[in-house]
Parts: sequence; structure tokens; C-alpha cells
Amino acid sequence: MQRFDAVIVGAGPGGLAAALQLANAGLKVRILERRSTVGGRTSALETPDFRFDLGPTFFLYPRVLQEIFQSIGRDLHQEVPMVRLDPQYRLLFGAGGQLDATGDIPRMEAALREFSEHDAGNFRKFLEDNRTKLAKFRPILESSWSRWTDLLSPTMLKMLPWVRPWASVDDDLKRYFHDPRLRLAFCFQSKYLGMSPFRCPSLFSILSFLEYEHGVWHPMGGCSAVSERMAQIALEMGVEISTDEPVEELVFAGRRVIGVKTRRDEYRTDSLVINADFSRAMQRLVPDSLRRRWSDKALKKKQYSCSTFMMYLGIDGLYEHLAHHTIYIARDYDRNLADIEQRHVLSADPSVYVQNACITDPTLATTGGSTLYVLAPVTHQHPNVDWSVETPRFRDAVLRQLEERFGLTDLRSRIRYERIVTPADWDQQHEIHLGATFNLAHSLKQMLHLRPQNRFEDLEGVYLVGGGTHPGSGLPVIYESSRISTRLLLEDRGGALGRRPVEAPAFCPRSDHELVTH
Repeated sequence: MQRFDAVIVGAGPGGLAAALQLANAGLKVRILERRSTVGGRTSALETPDFRFDLGPTFFLYPRVLQEIFQSIGRDLHQEVPMVRLDPQYRLLFGAGGQLDATGDIPRMEAALREFSEHDAGNFRKFLEDNRTKLAKFRPILESSWSRWTDLLSPTMLKMLPWVRPWASVDDDLKRYFHDPRLRLAFCFQSKYLGMSPFRCPSLFSILSFLEYEHGVWHPMGGCSAVSERMAQIALEMGVEISTDEPVEELVFAGRRVIGVKTRRDEYRTDSLVINADFSRAMQRLVPDSLRRRWSDKALKKKQYSCSTFMMYLGIDGLYEHLAHHTIYIARDYDRNLADIEQRHVLSADPSVYVQNACITDPTLATTGGSTLYVLAPVTHQHPNVDWSVETPRFRDAVLRQLEERFGLTDLRSRIRYERIVTPADWDQQHEIHLGATFNLAHSLKQMLHLRPQNRFEDLEGVYLVGGGTHPGSGLPVIYESSRISTRLLLEDRGGALGRRPVEAPAFCPRSDHELVTH
């Protein structure tokens, strides 16, 4: 049996960020990771010839992680070199037209003018209003929300005219853009949260604003390189990281968690940080009788995000005409979204996202090849879709989209490596409840105090980080959850302890795995 000041379940981005901050405060920290690599969904999928991001490929709003790095005496952009993309991405509209989105305002206005003179004239107004909205709402996103009475605070009440909780993102955009294609250009980002822009709260118009104001970045080596560097720094700070060591049981003293058990050992701790899929972790690790607010019955009633159908393709050559990020938006986008969120069926004309990262970062493939990361939003696990039957058919449908919508007519003959991940795989292999890759949906009924709290309300000594807690999904917000949770944890311990002298790091992978370094 070993003892630590804090044990972290999961080496995803939130868990790694929490480890850095806790170690910097002087705590003795251990991370226990189920998989053989660090990063969770923000990890790498590697073959001898190709390297892919498993999950996120857009790195947005670096400010949050940069501030975390600064707090431990590091510089994010020195630790992980990044390239700001221009154009940020290319949008292909099934309803007609193409838009190369750029943070260069005059060029963006010219591009918008090809669709609508009126809408081009409102672009700067959209940026100005959302700049103000973000500035006003940032203190709320960066604060813990433990009581419903927090909604009645003067700060929150002053926000109502800006947040407009009665409106969706699409409703909000109608104030600026008349062309429905351009509204989609500024609201498809709701899919970063796994939601329809026609149902996603209007607050999240700030997502597209962040892209134009702060850029869309590519970390060299992929987003997974950020997680890997965070893990290396954590080791240098004395954090102990074990991979291939899933937590099998929590140790309780009443409602307080005092430790965890794995197949290898038992670890006692004063503070437990859970960085795992929230619903799956609750049902696997916490007896239903100990969960008052988040019982199995309550979890079953919650709304969950969509899932994703993934194709990781290693190909011969490089598609030089294809942008780093390209998004095809279905002609009947409303129907496509309804298929995903309401009917729970597979669309005949699915929207598809493709990352052609090697056009920016040739290190991701061996000479003569390149990588294509392909994602189609689909329903989370539902009886209407049996992936053991539907996978070959839907694969063919996605490849047809790449051929017909993206112009990759010779793609099938150029595939050298292929891996597919379905919602069933996210569920069964990656331990994501219902395969809902964006966790609990971000509806008004599941935000702020109505979301699982950073200081977990059903147990003592437990803190949550990741997309399943406040503030929500998406890398910048997940990093923010780590700041909120570590602040609460340290407050409960009576404040920071001061930097602990760094000891020799202990990294405990399986003998046939090593931490990837770059």
C-alpha cells in the first residue's frame, strides 16, 4: 500500500493539467491511467509509418493552457511548437459554395461578400459583440458553481442580456447573418460540444469568435503532442504516472473516498481527482447507494452528446489541394442533425470533417505518405444502429462523400493503412458511456450548477476534471476545469504547501511500452 496527497484517475488533458498544478503546489501526486499511453482521447494513434490524433485535432484558445504553464514556470509555445493556420479551415456547403475561413478580417469580409454584402458588413459587429460577451462571461466560466442560488448573483443577472438563454446559437446569429450558409459557418462549432446549433444555447456563439480572435492552431506532432509534453513535465516535477493500471475499486470510509485499488496495488489518498468519463466512472466505481444526485436512475435520464464515426487513413502521396481542415456541411443540415439527435439513424448525406495535417506537419508520416483523419458526427449508441452490421455500409457512404464532395476521386486506391472507430468502439474500448464522445450535452438543464460539480457533491474528498463537469467539453474548457478543481482541492487542504523538492520521477508503463517523446 502506498500513500499520496492526491491520486488522479486518468491521464487525459484535464488529469495531466491538474497534476501539474498540484505538484507545483507541493503535493505528492500519482496518476493511474487505464490505457498504455497518456492523453486519453487527446492521445496519439501510431503505426510505423503514420501518426494520428485519436480525438481532438483543433487546438483553440491557447490562453488557458498557456496560463497553466506560466503558473509552473513554463512557456507553452516553447514546450510545444504550434502553427497558427490560415485559412483556419475550408467549409464546403452542400447547399452550394465554399468558404475559406480566415482570421484576417479584410480577407474574411471579402470572402463573406461573395455570399452576402449585408452579412459581410456585420462580421465586425459579430466579433465586437462576442468579444464583450466573452469578457463578461469569463469570470463565470472560471468559477465553480455549487448552488442554484449562484444564478441569482448580481454578476449572473447582469449577464442575461448577453447570454440570452432563451435563444439558440442559430437564433443569435440571425441578428448578424441572413444567408443560412453563413450562419452555419459561425455555428457548426456547436458540434465541438456534440450539439445542434439549433438547440445549443446562444452563449456558445463565442466558440466561433474564439477561432477568429485567437486562432486555430496546429501543435507540431498533433494535439496529442501537447498531452505527451504535459506528461513529461509532470514526471520532471515528481508526479508518478502508471499506465496499463485501471482503477478497479474505490476505498470508502462512509461517504469519503480514502483510496483506490488496482490489480497492482492499493493507493491511499486524502484527495481523489477523477478524469474519466463521468457517467461510466460513476457506474463502475461508486455504489449507487452512495450517489444521491447522480444515481443510475438520474444518469439514465440525462441528455448525452452525439458520437463520431472515425476513419484514420494513411495514404500514398499528399493531397496538396486539400486544406489542413475541411468540413463538408450536408445540404439538408437540419435533417442531418435530426438524424443524429432525434431519430438516431444514419444519414444518407452525412456531414464529414477531414484533417489533412501533413500539408502543415510532414512529421506525421514517412516519406511518400500522408495522413487523413476523417470524422462524421453520428448518433451515440442506440438500438436503431447496429454497428456490427452498419460499419461497412457507412464506411462506403463516407468514402463516397470524400470522393464526390472533397474531390478525392482516387482515394480508395491510395489507402495504405486504415482504422475505423465507431460509437460502439468508443463505448466498449474507450469506456465512454453510450459512446457519447462529447459527454453530457450542454443544454441549459445540464450547465453551471446543473452539471456535475468540480468538488463532487455526492462524495467527500472527490474532485472532477474533464468534459463531464463544469464548465464543459472542449480542450480549453477542460483545462479550465482543472484550474477550478485544483483550486478547490487546495482550499480544502488549507492552501498550497509550497513547492516540494523534485524527486526522481517514477514512470511505470508496461515493459513493452514507452512514453512517446518529441
